Amino acid sequence: MFKLKSSTIILLTVVVFILTTTPYSYAARHHDNIDSTKNNTAAGQAHLFSDKIQQILTQYDNKPAAPPVADNDSILGKPLATPEQCVRYLLEVNPNPEISVTPKQLVSYYYKEGSREGVRPDVAFAQALVETGFFRYGGTVTPDQNNYCGLGTTSTIVKGAYFSNSLLGVRAHIQHLLAYASNRQPSEPIVDPRYSLVRSVYRPNTLNTWKDLNGRWAVPGKTYGQNILKIYEAILNS
Repeated sequence: MFKLKSSTIILLTVVVFILTTTPYSYAARHHDNIDSTKNNTAAGQAHLFSDKIQQILTQYDNKPAAPPVADNDSILGKPLATPEQCVRYLLEVNPNPEISVTPKQLVSYYYKEGSREGVRPDVAFAQALVETGFFRYGGTVTPDQNNYCGLGTTSTIVKGAYFSNSLLGVRAHIQHLLAYASNRQPSEPIVDPRYSLVRSVYRPNTLNTWKDLNGRWAVPGKTYGQNILKIYEAILNS
């Protein structure tokens, strides 16, 4: 397994800096492409941030390659990265994540909930890193919400969903991905407040890959899925 170069760690730290000093993160504009007509202003303000983050992630392409991400970009399926890789990568970039449980415990929730529903937990965790700025936040969502995917955050002044603990926050995240990717009902009681809304809009259609979330999970989000996969690839290389 390749180790991340020190220059890469510095680069990813810059990503964190932008995430935490820019008032419009992906977590501040989660739309499901359903509320977008009401929130074009917030989405437009966020566009510059999206361009910045894409420029930085593009520079990351010169690192040693993990298994081709293009072959592993489905939302549903089994993980390729291990829980240990997820924890290690998070702590390399942010040694002090603002979460209410340990990084190991939070990652274990992703693997438990994702595996139960057939959603890729390793890539879902990468999405959480993108949405929360490696759990440094800095956008509309705050750490006390236990909201790891900007769920219900439809503008810069709408904070979105609150969950009483980390487990329920992860469960809602996984259920929301399932709403996009499958017609199957979640195995556990639904805690995602927007699950039924997404299913009513997309049924009987489903989205297969993380890139299919572009312009749907986040607006404008033109490279949203690609950014998630780049973080996932870094996890594989950790």
